[in-house]
Amino acid sequence: MIPVKQAASEFLGHQVLAVTGVSRSPEDHGANVVYKRLRDRGYTVFAVNPNADEVEGDHCYHDLKSVPGGVEGVVIATSPAHAEDTMRECVDLGIPRVWMHRGPGAGSVSEAATSYGREHGVTVIDGGCPCMFDPTADTGHKVMRLLGVGHLPRQV
Repeated sequence: MIPVKQAASEFLGHQVLAVTGVSRSPEDHGANVVYKRLRDRGYTVFAVNPNADEVEGDHCYHDLKSVPGGVEGVVIATSPAHAEDTMRECVDLGIPRVWMHRGPGAGSVSEAATSYGREHGVTVIDGGCPCMFDPTADTGHKVMRLLGVGHLPRQV
Protein backbone atom coordinates (compact mmCIF):
# COMPACT_ATOMS: atom_id res chain seq x y z
CA MET A 1 0.00 0.00 0.00
CA ILE A 2 1.15 3.53 -0.73
CA PRO A 3 0.09 6.90 0.70
CA VAL A 4 -2.90 8.36 -1.14
CA LYS A 5 -0.98 11.57 -1.86
CA GLN A 6 1.63 9.55 -3.77
CA ALA A 7 -1.04 7.56 -5.61
CA ALA A 8 -2.87 10.77 -6.55
CA SER A 9 0.34 12.35 -7.81
CA GLU A 10 1.09 9.28 -9.92
CA PHE A 11 -2.47 9.15 -11.26
CA LEU A 12 -2.49 12.85 -12.18
CA GLY A 13 1.00 12.53 -13.64
CA HIS A 14 -0.54 10.71 -16.59
CA GLN A 15 -2.07 12.83 -19.32
CA VAL A 16 -4.51 10.47 -21.07
CA LEU A 17 -7.49 9.72 -18.85
CA ALA A 18 -11.16 8.79 -19.08
CA VAL A 19 -14.07 9.74 -16.84
CA THR A 20 -17.03 7.36 -16.72
CA GLY A 21 -20.49 8.56 -15.83
CA VAL A 22 -20.23 12.00 -17.42
CA SER A 23 -23.82 13.23 -17.69
CA ARG A 24 -25.74 14.83 -20.56
CA SER A 25 -27.41 17.08 -17.97
CA PRO A 26 -24.43 18.22 -15.91
CA GLU A 27 -25.91 20.50 -13.19
CA ASP A 28 -22.93 20.07 -10.86
CA HIS A 29 -22.70 16.35 -11.57
CA GLY A 30 -19.41 15.15 -10.02
CA ALA A 31 -18.26 13.33 -13.15
CA ASN A 32 -18.76 16.45 -15.24
CA VAL A 33 -16.85 18.61 -12.76
CA VAL A 34 -13.89 16.20 -12.88
CA TYR A 35 -14.09 15.85 -16.66
CA LYS A 36 -14.11 19.62 -17.26
CA ARG A 37 -11.33 20.23 -14.73
CA LEU A 38 -9.06 17.66 -16.37
CA ARG A 39 -9.86 19.03 -19.83
CA ASP A 40 -9.27 22.61 -18.70
CA ARG A 41 -5.92 21.67 -17.15
CA GLY A 42 -4.66 20.29 -20.46
CA TYR A 43 -5.25 16.57 -20.04
CA THR A 44 -6.39 14.45 -22.94
CA VAL A 45 -9.59 13.26 -21.34
CA PHE A 46 -12.37 11.11 -22.73
CA ALA A 47 -15.99 11.15 -21.56
CA VAL A 48 -17.63 7.73 -21.20
CA ASN A 49 -21.37 7.14 -20.92
CA PRO A 50 -23.19 4.27 -22.69
CA ASN A 51 -26.25 6.47 -23.18
CA ALA A 52 -24.67 9.61 -24.64
CA ASP A 53 -22.98 10.57 -27.89
CA GLU A 54 -21.96 14.04 -26.70
CA VAL A 55 -21.36 15.67 -23.31
CA GLU A 56 -19.92 19.05 -22.41
CA GLY A 57 -19.66 19.78 -26.15
CA ASP A 58 -17.32 16.81 -26.70
CA HIS A 59 -17.71 13.37 -28.25
CA CYS A 60 -18.71 10.76 -25.67
CA TYR A 61 -17.71 7.11 -25.89
CA HIS A 62 -20.09 4.31 -24.94
CA ASP A 63 -17.39 2.24 -23.22
CA LEU A 64 -13.69 2.30 -22.49
CA LYS A 65 -12.76 -0.12 -25.26
CA SER A 66 -14.11 2.41 -27.80
CA VAL A 67 -11.65 5.12 -26.76
CA PRO A 68 -9.08 5.37 -29.57
CA GLY A 69 -5.58 4.50 -28.39
CA GLY A 70 -6.73 3.65 -24.86
CA VAL A 71 -6.11 5.55 -21.64
CA GLU A 72 -3.59 5.55 -18.80
CA GLY A 73 -6.16 5.90 -16.04
CA VAL A 74 -9.89 6.03 -15.38
CA VAL A 75 -12.01 8.04 -12.99
CA ILE A 76 -15.12 6.02 -12.17
CA ALA A 77 -17.92 8.46 -11.39
CA THR A 78 -20.94 6.23 -11.86
CA SER A 79 -23.10 4.67 -9.18
CA PRO A 80 -21.34 2.00 -7.10
CA ALA A 81 -23.60 -0.59 -8.78
CA HIS A 82 -21.72 -0.02 -12.06
CA ALA A 83 -18.22 0.32 -10.59
CA GLU A 84 -17.35 -3.37 -10.57
CA ASP A 85 -18.25 -3.81 -14.25
CA THR A 86 -16.14 -0.78 -15.09
CA MET A 87 -13.25 -2.13 -13.02
CA ARG A 88 -13.49 -5.45 -14.86
CA GLU A 89 -13.33 -3.56 -18.17
CA CYS A 90 -10.26 -1.68 -16.91
CA VAL A 91 -8.55 -4.96 -15.98
CA ASP A 92 -9.45 -6.51 -19.36
CA LEU A 93 -8.00 -3.47 -21.16
CA GLY A 94 -4.85 -3.39 -19.03
CA ILE A 95 -5.59 0.03 -17.50
CA PRO A 96 -3.29 0.17 -14.47
CA ARG A 97 -4.88 2.94 -12.37
CA VAL A 98 -8.44 3.73 -11.36
CA TRP A 99 -9.89 6.43 -9.14
CA MET A 100 -13.39 5.82 -7.77
CA HIS A 101 -14.80 9.30 -7.19
CA ARG A 102 -16.51 10.17 -3.96
CA GLY A 103 -17.61 13.62 -2.87
CA PRO A 104 -19.99 14.52 -0.06
CA GLY A 105 -22.52 11.86 -1.12
CA ALA A 106 -22.36 8.11 -1.61
CA GLY A 107 -20.01 8.42 -4.58
CA SER A 108 -18.84 5.59 -6.80
CA VAL A 109 -16.86 3.46 -4.38
CA SER A 110 -17.60 -0.26 -4.43
CA GLU A 111 -15.76 -2.68 -2.17
CA ALA A 112 -16.15 -5.42 -4.77
CA ALA A 113 -14.64 -3.18 -7.47
CA THR A 114 -11.79 -2.14 -5.18
CA SER A 115 -10.98 -5.75 -4.29
CA TYR A 116 -11.20 -6.94 -7.89
CA GLY A 117 -8.94 -4.17 -9.14
CA ARG A 118 -6.30 -4.66 -6.47
CA GLU A 119 -6.34 -8.44 -6.93
CA HIS A 120 -5.49 -7.80 -10.59
CA GLY A 121 -2.68 -5.31 -9.99
CA VAL A 122 -4.63 -2.07 -10.50
CA THR A 123 -3.74 0.90 -8.29
CA VAL A 124 -7.17 1.84 -6.92
CA ILE A 125 -7.90 5.13 -5.17
CA ASP A 126 -11.21 4.35 -3.51
CA GLY A 127 -12.57 7.73 -2.49
CA GLY A 128 -12.02 11.43 -2.72
CA CYS A 129 -11.71 13.40 -5.93
CA PRO A 130 -8.89 14.17 -8.36
CA CYS A 131 -9.77 17.86 -7.94
CA MET A 132 -8.45 17.66 -4.36
CA PHE A 133 -4.84 17.36 -5.55
CA ASP A 134 -2.51 19.51 -7.64
CA PRO A 135 -2.35 20.15 -10.53
CA THR A 136 -6.15 19.92 -10.74
CA ALA A 137 -6.99 21.27 -7.27
CA ASP A 138 -8.93 24.38 -6.38
CA THR A 139 -9.38 25.98 -2.98
CA GLY A 140 -12.82 24.44 -2.37
CA HIS A 141 -11.61 20.92 -3.10
CA LYS A 142 -8.49 21.43 -0.98
CA VAL A 143 -10.71 22.45 1.93
CA MET A 144 -12.92 19.38 1.37
CA ARG A 145 -9.78 17.23 1.47
CA LEU A 146 -8.68 18.80 4.76
CA LEU A 147 -12.16 18.28 6.22
CA GLY A 148 -12.28 14.64 5.13
CA VAL A 149 -15.14 15.06 2.66
CA GLY A 150 -15.23 12.15 0.21
CA HIS A 151 -13.80 9.58 2.60
CA LEU A 152 -10.34 9.82 1.07
CA PRO A 153 -8.29 6.83 2.20
CA ARG A 154 -4.86 7.39 3.76
CA GLN A 155 -3.32 4.43 1.91
CA VAL A 156 -4.24 2.70 -1.33
